[in-house]
Amino acid sequence: MALMIAVALPLLAALLCWIKPFRAFVWGITVVCLAGSFAAAVVIAAHVLAHGQIIGIPDWFEADGLSALVILLVSFVCTIAAIYAGGYMHHGSHQPARLWWFYCNYNLLVFALIVVPAFASPNLVWVGVELVTLFSILLVGFENTPNALEAAWKMAILTIMGAPISFLGFLALYWAYHLGGGGTMETWQSLYASAAAMPSNQLKFAFLLVFIGFGAKSGLAPMHTWLPDAHSQAPTPVCAVLSGIKTSIPLYAILRLLSIVLASPEARIGNWMVVIGLVSVAIAAFLLLQVRDYKRMFAYSTVEHMGIILTAAGFATHASAYSAVAQMMNHSITKSLCFYTAGLVLMALETRQINQVRGLFRISPFAGGALLLCSLAIAGAPPFPIFLSEFSILSAGLKSGHVAAVIILAILIVIAFVAIFLQVNSMLFGEPSQAAKPAVAPRSSRTAIIIAAAPIVVLGVYIPGPIHSLMTLAAQQLGGH
Repeated sequence: MALMIAVALPLLAALLCWIKPFRAFVWGITVVCLAGSFAAAVVIAAHVLAHGQIIGIPDWFEADGLSALVILLVSFVCTIAAIYAGGYMHHGSHQPARLWWFYCNYNLLVFALIVVPAFASPNLVWVGVELVTLFSILLVGFENTPNALEAAWKMAILTIMGAPISFLGFLALYWAYHLGGGGTMETWQSLYASAAAMPSNQLKFAFLLVFIGFGAKSGLAPMHTWLPDAHSQAPTPVCAVLSGIKTSIPLYAILRLLSIVLASPEARIGNWMVVIGLVSVAIAAFLLLQVRDYKRMFAYSTVEHMGIILTAAGFATHASAYSAVAQMMNHSITKSLCFYTAGLVLMALETRQINQVRGLFRISPFAGGALLLCSLAIAGAPPFPIFLSEFSILSAGLKSGHVAAVIILAILIVIAFVAIFLQVNSMLFGEPSQAAKPAVAPRSSRTAIIIAAAPIVVLGVYIPGPIHSLMTLAAQQLGGH
């Protein structure tokens, strides 16, 4: 029941936002329904911890440790983003008459994001990922400016092109499953159980196609070119969801399929995943050195983190699988905070250009403090959780014998760290321009930032037992040796 409630509540919120008499209450409806979905996600996680999985409709809606963790992350980030949107969407040039359209599409996006990990069948996952892409494109172009429409168009062209490629991949996966003797309905669990009997060439071919199609949607380099534009032009609450969660959803499907390939005795592709992950990290690290837009800066950081997660999964050990899951969780909660903070800076100074932001501490102490906190956290400074997950990835890589990859990854992480703080330092300190005036952030936006910052501060020094157990269960779904 909890699984179906978590899926249904965002859909109900979208319907209520669409009905005309309810349009005056769209923000409240969204927050209440998504908070209910988050509560259901907590119940799902507790049930999975107690019983190993939860079943809504057998072979259709099921959740194990990895699914439960992703559902929990989606519902948490999207609920906080909805709270943040209350003040932000009434600020600036957003037209009040169009807000119902924004919240309706936002809730549809949340529904699609939750339904992907709730699906037991990989074929339905493909449908869910494409719905995520569609609703994301609509929200990227919401502000209807030339730059926003261009970003939405670019995102549409580059991500929708991946749909037929990944579709062919799932057809090839179905073919390999039946060649391996699979007779039951195709689910993640049945595929994993049949992996050893599947022909390795067909299995690798299926993974390659899915990886190309979904890799473009995850922002993995060199298929990332749409991501900085989309994440800099979308409304800030949408940016937080796109960068914190949306990119992780297709990566979730890739990691699911990678675990099946790794379970095959002949289909060995872990080292290739390490190489591709390092390429993504390298491209992002050097782009961070020359970025001029602070929202694009955080977007490039997303490309870096997707590469780090893929690299960790490619190490293919139990320790690296746990580290990959930790990095995914830490990225989601930290990156969303980064975009909430970027939205405050945008509201205060009405510019996205780094060289036009000086003395932020004097202009808005709250925004300045939030920017310092989120920059330290996302760059991987101790004692924040991303530092812990990246350190554990490097440690797991050394233990698995990937010494060269670990050295390269460590160097690239340091370059990205330095690049972020070269940009942020100039924004925080110095003399503000004469045109800058003290700014007060909307109350809902400040509340969302405080709530979002709490787990980042706590998880850097203490991981609660249930969270650790859920991450351990999630890592088991990624396989490894």
